[in-house]
Amino acid sequence: MTRLVPGDQAPDFTLPDDEGKEVSLVDLRGSKAIVYFYPAALTPGCTKQACDFSESLDSLAKDGYSVVGISPDKPEKLARFRAKEHLTIALLGDPDKEVLKAWGAYGEKKLYGKTVEGVIRSTIVLDEHGVVTHAWYNVKATGHVAKVRRDLGLGD
Repeated sequence: MTRLVPGDQAPDFTLPDDEGKEVSLVDLRGSKAIVYFYPAALTPGCTKQACDFSESLDSLAKDGYSVVGISPDKPEKLARFRAKEHLTIALLGDPDKEVLKAWGAYGEKKLYGKTVEGVIRSTIVLDEHGVVTHAWYNVKATGHVAKVRRDLGLGD
């Protein structure tokens, strides 16, 4: 598995959002973007992370960032997730896991002491041209948005 590093051009993608509309990486060009990968909608850690990004969306947008969350979920489950948690961030589904793999967010990981294959909770920050400026893998859901803000020099 290859992980992205600063300076890499982010791999292109086209994925359905929670309404079934296709969203492509090219749609994010022209502004900075935070693309984060999470294992499953409607689970405690993923809910915490999505709510944190949603609550920070206005201030991130003021600093020029859009936010996109990608999971292997289908649009129908993402729609339930958005409605239940009142999420404001973009949610995309990658049931085939091809984008997850291309971005280094799917592969072997440790879960309760066992090696398993699955989604690696990750966050990638892109500049206006789709070039990686920051890449974090194996992140914790709780407190991660605050860490991203600090590392980007955005404060709280």
